[in-house]
Amino acid sequence: MQNKKIKKLLIGTNNKGKLREIRDLLPNFVETLSTSEFKLKSPKESGKTFLQNSLIKSKYFSKKTNLICLADDSGLEIDVLNKRPGIYSARWGGKNSDFKKAIKKVYKELEKKNKNWKNKKIRARFICALSICYLNKKIATSVGKVEGKISNEPKGKNGFGYDPIFIPLGKNKTFGEIKSSEKYRLDHRFKAFKKIKKFL
Repeated sequence: MQNKKIKKLLIGTNNKGKLREIRDLLPNFVETLSTSEFKLKSPKESGKTFLQNSLIKSKYFSKKTNLICLADDSGLEIDVLNKRPGIYSARWGGKNSDFKKAIKKVYKELEKKNKNWKNKKIRARFICALSICYLNKKIATSVGKVEGKISNEPKGKNGFGYDPIFIPLGKNKTFGEIKSSEKYRLDHRFKAFKKIKKFL
């Protein structure tokens, strides 16, 4: 399996933003299918790390479709919040993963921690764990990270999720303000893809 190029790949996510980014990062010769085409709901993510949850999804979707599956589990860690929301990043937005709601919760939690938080550098990072599985067999895994800080308010309409409140290290704009073409060179998903692309 590992010596052959993968030509057909199921992308194990129901998140439209992730699906778009992953498709943009994959080689053109790879035919991609999404879980929505099979009307599949995501499995319960019971892992304690991003990688464990990624593997739960890639194995589950692969067994359901008999296709090689690439799954992503990613999220935002904020140091002063004990690395929360972390693996619960999507769930901070409630049942429907409403990220406007999740962002409000981030600011509310920061305010509870320190009323002067806006005058401090709030260290944070995005983490992406990728896994490729065929049925129960793990083909490859990788993890990518990007360090940065939390902005004082949401800025920009590009990207998705927590992008409008995350400023990557060395930049003065949020991921929400940065063009997609520039973001792909900086972000956690791109870094994880660089490590895993030899299997694609």
